[in-house]
Amino acid sequence: MRPNFLFKVVLAAATFMSFSAVSQTTEPRDTFFWLSQINKASTVINSQEGLLDKDLAKKIAGGLTNVIKHGNDPNGYSPDLVITYEPELIKEVGIDATMLHIGRSSQDMLAASNTMILRDYVIDISEALSRTMQILEDLARKNVDTVVPNYTNGVAAQPNTYAHYLYGYLASFERDQQRLRECYERLNYSPMGTTVLNGTSWPLDNARMAHYLAFRNPVSNAYDAAQMKPIDELVEISGIVTSIALHIGTFIQDVMTQYAQPRPWIILQEGGENTYVSSAMPQKRNPGILINTRRDASSVIGEALANIIRAHNLAPGFIDPKGESYWPTLQKTLNLLQSFDKCLLALRINPDRAFEELNLDWTASQEVADYLVREHKLPFRVGHHFASQMVGYARAHDIKPLDFPYAEAQRIYAEVIKKEYPAGNPTLPLTDEQLKSLLNPREIVKNRRTYGGPQPMEMERQLREMQILIKGQEMWATAKKKQINEALDQLDKDFIEVLNGPGSK
Repeated sequence: MRPNFLFKVVLAAATFMSFSAVSQTTEPRDTFFWLSQINKASTVINSQEGLLDKDLAKKIAGGLTNVIKHGNDPNGYSPDLVITYEPELIKEVGIDATMLHIGRSSQDMLAASNTMILRDYVIDISEALSRTMQILEDLARKNVDTVVPNYTNGVAAQPNTYAHYLYGYLASFERDQQRLRECYERLNYSPMGTTVLNGTSWPLDNARMAHYLAFRNPVSNAYDAAQMKPIDELVEISGIVTSIALHIGTFIQDVMTQYAQPRPWIILQEGGENTYVSSAMPQKRNPGILINTRRDASSVIGEALANIIRAHNLAPGFIDPKGESYWPTLQKTLNLLQSFDKCLLALRINPDRAFEELNLDWTASQEVADYLVREHKLPFRVGHHFASQMVGYARAHDIKPLDFPYAEAQRIYAEVIKKEYPAGNPTLPLTDEQLKSLLNPREIVKNRRTYGGPQPMEMERQLREMQILIKGQEMWATAKKKQINEALDQLDKDFIEVLNGPGSK
């Protein structure tokens, strides 16, 4: 990651945050809320553009205020369809209230409200993911020197630091954050004014409507607005939450692999919702929070795929996959991230036990081969075969890496050279001390030279850059919320002027 790129991320977020603070509404931002905002914006714009008589606009504004008030009462009726909202306005104003609907359709209105609900969810998921990432980053900083085994194909592979391992997940979640930001920018275009699919003969000010609803601009194609774009949004957000849930499920399953051991190097703090005792076996401490969170991750993935399948093989214009059908999946994603946070905070790592685990197997054997190639110009495959035969002998005789007899290493090396590399010197070019150093997991990690590796200085760079990215993402979400609230605040001010009548300020 280039430092100038990180600077640009934070600078862009800070620019967004220059918006003046506005009070956030306490109303739930559901379909009723957004249909109300659309109706308020239509009242303001159409009265000022001469499409709606100003006296009638004032009357409609009064009726609309009452509908919103009743809808927000504890036992009030808050209609979430255009065809059920309009009758409530007619009750307050009379049939003339339908003049508000000129140049509109339930198609563009519900497409807009659905997109605005999704827009809020994208921000909320991004904020929740930032909190998760901060917990991971804090955990990584505490474990920069904690050496643990890592696994490939379910088998112990190489020693690594726990911080480096956690950064791998941070990098994955950062890509999810990038997808959320990109998704937000793609969806944040207003369908209003496109009516059903090809527009209207009324000269509506679609750009102003987009501004009041905090959209970037109107959509550029009226057919796309309500027929294609809503499905694309569904598919994209389903893919993003699937990715998040996959990362969480993978992490938990990796912990569970260790948790099954009699003496795991990573456990949960006991008690509360973290663990529970078996009803029959008093020694068991079942990892309830891990099990439940993994289940929830699988549920998110299953529901996200179901959402996509619901959109499959449909001609444009059907409502099957639109609207509230996928809100529960997004809410469950937020709940999943909260549960995962609790899992992370409950983890307890035992560095000594992790190091012991490493020395039970030969995860450091590759370093022997690498050293012989790098320092003594031995062909890689020859060095690899020497290390592999050491491992085979050790396992056959139950020998741990740091206890391997130096004489046996000399013998095996001479045999491999004689068979595979007759031109080479059969004398092992390593002292006993050098061999044991190469097999020491801590030394291996410390001596890594790879950009992005686990060595301390490189790990510090990675964590420093990740902290900048996390803060930048938090600032992005805050700025987007303020941008939406500021637009709604301006709409409320202009709506009040219409409500109070011509010439009011």
